Amino acid sequence: MSRPDSALPSASAPSLAPPSGRVVLSASDISRALRRMAHEVLEHNKGATDLVVLGIPTRGVALAQRLVDALADVEGTDVPVGALDVTMYRDDLRQQPIRTAHATQIPASGIDDKVVVLVDDVLYSGRTVRAALDALGDLGRPRAVRLAVLVDRGHRELPIRADHVGKNLPTAKSERVHVRLREHDQADEVRIVEGESA
Repeated sequence: MSRPDSALPSASAPSLAPPSGRVVLSASDISRALRRMAHEVLEHNKGATDLVVLGIPTRGVALAQRLVDALADVEGTDVPVGALDVTMYRDDLRQQPIRTAHATQIPASGIDDKVVVLVDDVLYSGRTVRAALDALGDLGRPRAVRLAVLVDRGHRELPIRADHVGKNLPTAKSERVHVRLREHDQADEVRIVEGESA
């Protein structure tokens, strides 16, 4: 079952067949979006000093690594990267108690007094990001937290906004946004599938 902000179910098993629907981002579009976001992050932070990038499983972790690679290409500096599991912080855990927890991996430098960039594939209701902020609060006290998402599809239920967006993609609630990444799905693309219940 998908988390409310998710593009796909959180299982990390490879997809056997591509989903239906229309492609709205190709592999080259995704690459360009991540490079542009890297420039935005560095410009806003005035360089790579004190940056830590944390991906939200599942596909946010792969995107975080790609963002860090793009940051290194632009700035010539390695930025610490990790993963932040939000499973136990979700507000729908009682309704869906059987969830696969993922590993949280915080870089050795920690997050205290750092600028943490959270990375996810799709921003939808905002509830996953809220859970991520709660999880961060239990791990340390960042100086600032910023949010980078590949796709912002709208329909927010909480006052949460992304700082860096690969593509703003207005959608109907009945539509689904499917993000496929080569690390999980052997392909890079984003599709909109019509007529699926959200």
